[in-house]
Amino acid sequence: MKTKFAVIGYGGQGGWHTEQIKKSDVAELVGVFDNRKEKRTLAEERGLKAYPSLKALLADDEIEAVVIATPNDEHKELCEAALEAGKHVICEKPVTLSVEDFDEIAELANQKNLIFTVHQNRRWDVDFLAVKSVAESGDIGKVINIESRVHGSRGIPSDWRTKKKHGGGMILDWGVHLIDQMLQIIKSEIVSVYCEETHITNKEVDDGFKLMLTFADGKKALIEVGTYNFLPLPRFYMQCKKGTMVIRDWREEGHVARLKAWNEKEIVPVETASGITKTMSPRDDITLDEYNVERPTSDVHDYYRNFCKAIRGEEEIIVKHDEIRRVLKVMEAALRSGETGEAVKTSI
Repeated sequence: MKTKFAVIGYGGQGGWHTEQIKKSDVAELVGVFDNRKEKRTLAEERGLKAYPSLKALLADDEIEAVVIATPNDEHKELCEAALEAGKHVICEKPVTLSVEDFDEIAELANQKNLIFTVHQNRRWDVDFLAVKSVAESGDIGKVINIESRVHGSRGIPSDWRTKKKHGGGMILDWGVHLIDQMLQIIKSEIVSVYCEETHITNKEVDDGFKLMLTFADGKKALIEVGTYNFLPLPRFYMQCKKGTMVIRDWREEGHVARLKAWNEKEIVPVETASGITKTMSPRDDITLDEYNVERPTSDVHDYYRNFCKAIRGEEEIIVKHDEIRRVLKVMEAALRSGETGEAVKTSI
């Protein structure tokens, strides 16, 4: 039997969720609600049931679960209303603008014995999965440093994401995804958070940032989002004890250089610019292996399959409360560092 869903918020992401549910093997779409009349009309024109009010949607006993896909500042109120109405909840990220607000929702969900989780769908990105698989395999040794970037050149997407009151800015948009991905790879305690924001196209919220995480075991991670980058840097770059991995674009395979031997009998200097150097001399196949990493198989709808099974008590939910909370704590520290210009010493 399929789980019956409704979607709250029929904008870009809400529209994406409705299409996912419509073609799902585990979920069935009952209807949608948006507080904008033109969006409700659009939904009806597309053959969907549009509820006239939030109250009407939450009063419908046919609905077992809701997806909340509204501006960030509306999430807490809507999550709590849905839980009070006895609905299981998937909320778009970031679920709240503070750890305190998240804790209150999580406590309510526990009291009601309902499933409440966040749509961290980027855990199914194949570029991320490729890096994670190489890191966990140990094929190129222990991780030293990981750089994760998303670069674009069109500024902040949509209107509400440009406003602080709505929880706008790229730390709260792409940043939450990239932080979540990084913490799926590096499990160690975070001891320092340093963040530099950019305000090239927007003075009210960040339109990009560079976030440096330092872990207790010595690993470091650089997370960067830019919306004014006309030539992007690689999507992923990972340094390990026995090699390096790069993914230049999310559409490409990963490339690995694995160290076989540190020393060569003779290093031939190369001429660069106005002089010669051994430091930048390329390695040969005696000391280095190079190979591509196939793009992993991934189905983002496994997120919905897991959620529906968790409702039935058949599986543990994948995106867990402690993981969500940890990402929010990093996000809070990043925002604080961005405001003060100083590193935040912490234990996350």
